[in-house]
Formats: sequence, C-alpha cells, structure tokens
Amino acid sequence: MQTGSEGNATHTVRRRFDARKTALATAATVVSVNIWTGAPLLALWVGSRLGDPGTLSMSAVFVVVAVLAVEVFALAYLLVQLNAAYDELTGRPQAMRRSSPWLRSLRGEREQIRRRRVRSSPIERLVMATVLAAVLTFEVWFFFFAHYHFQGY
Repeated sequence: MQTGSEGNATHTVRRRFDARKTALATAATVVSVNIWTGAPLLALWVGSRLGDPGTLSMSAVFVVVAVLAVEVFALAYLLVQLNAAYDELTGRPQAMRRSSPWLRSLRGEREQIRRRRVRSSPIERLVMATVLAAVLTFEVWFFFFAHYHFQGY
C-alpha cells in the first residue's frame, strides 16, 4: 500500500510525464500546420521584399522557391525530431528498418506481424490530421470560393 507521500510523488511524476507528452504533441501540431501555412507565407513575404513593387522578377521567384524549400525541409526535420523525442519519452519501440526486397521472405509474414505490433503514434496521427485539414481546406476554397477571386481575369 502506498503512503501519502509516495502517492503524491507518483502523481507528480505522472503529471510531468503527461505535460511533456502534451508539450511535444502541441509542438508537433504547430510545426505541422506551419509547413502548410507559415512556410509559404514567410517565403512569399521574403520574395515580396525583393525588386520593384508590382513587378515580378525571376530572382524573386527563385528566392521564394529556395526559402520555401529550406523552410519545409527544416520543419520536416524538426517534426521527425519531435516524433523521436515523443517515442523515446513514451517508450514506443523504434520502427524496424526496412530490408531490401530481395532479402525479404516471399510470404511476407514478418511485415504483417510488425504492422500489428507498431501502430501510428499520436504525433503521426496529428500530422495526418493536419494534412487532411490542409487538403480539405484547399479543395473547399478551390471549388467554392476561388471563382470570386478570378472573375475579373
């Protein structure tokens, strides 16, 4: 039976653990959303600062593409690091490295067993949800609202 101080210590450790998990999941969600929203906006802002207002130059386009590429790769790398930290915190097993097709069994039973054991982490599910939200938002805008912006052209 736990005494009062042992119960409080366990409860405090559990709350810290939950707070760290929540902080990592929140950070991963913010990073995932910024891949779709913040990175393009910042790249366009940087590109808009180059050249004359109202004119488009190839150097500005190149800078926008380069800044966007760097930002997306950096945010994706950060997302991978956050997922690894979450997996380490929760004790989730590392994903098995995929073997080359010519080294695998033709029956493929090991792959099915591995898929049953290791499911998607909460961070992976959050990223999937943000991708789904971004695609659905784009589709709604494209099919229902885009024609208002392009009627004069």
